[in-house]
Amino acid sequence: MKYYIIAGEASGDLHGSNLIKALRAKDPDVDIRCWGGDKMEAAGGYLVRHIRELAFMGFIEVVKHLPTILGNISFCKKDILSYQPDVVILIDYPGFNFRLFEFIKKNNFKLFYYISPQLWAWKTSRVRKVKQYVDRMFVIFPFEKEFYAAHGVDVDFIGHPLLDELKNTTKTKKQTGEKIIALLPGSRKQEISKLLPEYLKVVHYFPEYKFIIAGISGLGKDFYQSVMADTPCEIEWDNTYDLLNRADAAIVTSGTATLETALHNVPEVVCYKTSPLSYLIAKQLVKGIDYICIVNLIAKKKIVTELIQNDVNEIRLRNELNALLNESDRQAILQGYEEVRILLGSSGASARAAELMLQYLHK
Repeated sequence: MKYYIIAGEASGDLHGSNLIKALRAKDPDVDIRCWGGDKMEAAGGYLVRHIRELAFMGFIEVVKHLPTILGNISFCKKDILSYQPDVVILIDYPGFNFRLFEFIKKNNFKLFYYISPQLWAWKTSRVRKVKQYVDRMFVIFPFEKEFYAAHGVDVDFIGHPLLDELKNTTKTKKQTGEKIIALLPGSRKQEISKLLPEYLKVVHYFPEYKFIIAGISGLGKDFYQSVMADTPCEIEWDNTYDLLNRADAAIVTSGTATLETALHNVPEVVCYKTSPLSYLIAKQLVKGIDYICIVNLIAKKKIVTELIQNDVNEIRLRNELNALLNESDRQAILQGYEEVRILLGSSGASARAAELMLQYLHK
């Protein structure tokens, strides 16, 4: 069986790699060509494009890079035609992947969507395209099944693949007396450039804690050094889970990392900041949701504090970090995390997704 898998971000690379492992375990004749990152390549996929060439964040940034994006879409279509897969599997990344729908269907390829874009937050009208073009959607949050059912689309809820990732991760023991605050500034250069300088402004308020940045070596060490300027702060490269295992608290950029932090039981404050124009456009498009953080969305209530745009500043970050280090506040957050863990269901999401995909392909 030939699979063509497309992921465009770090989280998609992670989830795509686990799906590839699960498909390889269940399909002895598997042949996988993919767009993704180092993890998908290491899992056995033949890498066509790397995510470092694909991750553009925000409306303005997408417009600036539109010629590159359109060029990638054109190349992708030609590559799919050349490869002739049994199925195309799209992983989140809607700005790119939705542009392939009509082409995939027109050329009679099966189309699976693994990990739904956040259509429940914005551009809900796109559900019509899912209904029209996607043969099967596999979702990872329980509320997504309810959302799609309300729009007449039957989807498979397979649980969250992060539960598998954490289950297979070796726990690092915290050293006696070690006090760490983890900084997770994101996986894209644009968001790191905007947010990390704000995070670093609070370092001097907490001299008894060691601040450590979760760095991505693929973005370049020189890049991080330029953003950090002269702030005394350590960087641990490509080792986020190990860092979270040892952290007392964390400042985290909105995205998959907020859920990873919660599943490691680390109290966190969640931050989001983009260009003023991108944010203004997003505010007009996002309807019907009260939160941006995945943790709060799953719980349908506030578990962790969200700081958005101008609220990401030195005073607010210092105050929120103080609260995270307060025992009563910590316990309330940890209790909320337990509720989220229950709602996510059991581990085995990647294996369930692979099994269902094979069933649908053999029908």
